[in-house]
Amino acid sequence: MAPHEAGRAAGGRPDDVYAAPLSGEPLPRYRMPDREADPRVAYALVRDELSLDGDSSQNLATFCTTWADEEARRLMAENLDKNMIDKDEYPQTAEIESRCVRILADLWHSPDARNTVGCSTTGSSEAAMLGGLALKWRWRERRRAAGADASRPNLVCGPVQICWEKFARYFDVELRRVPLEQGATGLRPHQLRGHVDENTIGVVGILGVTYTCDYEPIAGLAAELDAIQHDTGLDVPLHVDAASGGFVAPFCQPGLEWDFRLERVASINASGHKYGLAPLGVGWAVWRTADLLPEDLVFRVDYLGGDMPTFALNFSRPGGEVITQYYDFVRLGREGYRKVQQRCLDTAEALAGEIAGMGPFTLLYPGTGALPAVSYTLTDPGAGFTLYDLSDRLRTRGWQVPSYPLPPDRDRTVVQRVLIRHGISADKAALLAEDMRRSLEELSSGARGGGERIGFHH
Repeated sequence: MAPHEAGRAAGGRPDDVYAAPLSGEPLPRYRMPDREADPRVAYALVRDELSLDGDSSQNLATFCTTWADEEARRLMAENLDKNMIDKDEYPQTAEIESRCVRILADLWHSPDARNTVGCSTTGSSEAAMLGGLALKWRWRERRRAAGADASRPNLVCGPVQICWEKFARYFDVELRRVPLEQGATGLRPHQLRGHVDENTIGVVGILGVTYTCDYEPIAGLAAELDAIQHDTGLDVPLHVDAASGGFVAPFCQPGLEWDFRLERVASINASGHKYGLAPLGVGWAVWRTADLLPEDLVFRVDYLGGDMPTFALNFSRPGGEVITQYYDFVRLGREGYRKVQQRCLDTAEALAGEIAGMGPFTLLYPGTGALPAVSYTLTDPGAGFTLYDLSDRLRTRGWQVPSYPLPPDRDRTVVQRVLIRHGISADKAALLAEDMRRSLEELSSGARGGGERIGFHH
């Protein structure tokens, strides 16, 4: 019998999935099987294992997109074979990437949106690292041109996401993380002078702090760097990590100046697969003007069929996410993005009101003015339970709600955060609030969980 015929019953009919040979033993853990299997059976058994994962729609820890419409799913499937790096073989996919860069440059008020530079990436982390590399290269060129030492670069920031720690470690840059002031939700402008010096390659401002969901005052940071240059001569560029806020602020807070309207802002990174609404696997890096991306960082590849410039940490990667991002731009337009994000903001604000009324919480960020989210602490640390206990209790109902310590003093303030994304309806938020009340009643009666610390996701 041929291998592909194994698992067929008499008369040529396929066996029942759970009567097929493959289903009679655990799936391989350590060694590839010798024989091939019926794809129908392999699919069913792997799918069964994946059912043990959490429900992504109840994951209120992640910023990432967990919902996509049918047309987006079809585009992803139809373009499964396209390699984003192979621009000569897939010129229209490359053109779509360029269109997205120009659209984002225009959205973020580049002074020359049609001619500036940018690129797609696998996510905002890679895009942030590319922005950091450009800052380091330009700083090093200036130092060498002045005959100065260029061996001790530093980057100044507040409570940034771990990708910036990776950047600093991988590319040998000192990361100067400014401590949060009491009651602050991010870096404050007056803190910069104590940390910026001649070795500072740039300052990172965050439009949507991972830990609190608030925006840092980007315009204030830019103004302070202008003042520092006036007083000391130090010309320090500003990079905006707009991983999430870059797809919220333009539509719901259009008057907020955080982007290329500020001359001090040299580059911006954002995540298409967060509030950009695209499926997982796409981010964006855009520079204010083309000259701010050093030519030395751009490689030219000629062995894929043409002379192609590339600036990325990865090489081969799928093109479907970029194509679907463009589909979102075409389908939703500015009006559609505004409707989606405003509905999320409205839901977050309503949930914040529910949480504030439950009693034991103090809101850090109430769901208005920045990201569609809520963050809060326990008002009384001696309440008899912790936020980690509450995370555990909510997990029994399927909710993934993270609790974590605020940096840099990780022994003092523990925060809980709920993110509202596209696909999290007002009804689902109301159900969460009901389960929170029920969990608080159980915890107050002494029925606590095991206290396992539930992490957060960027």
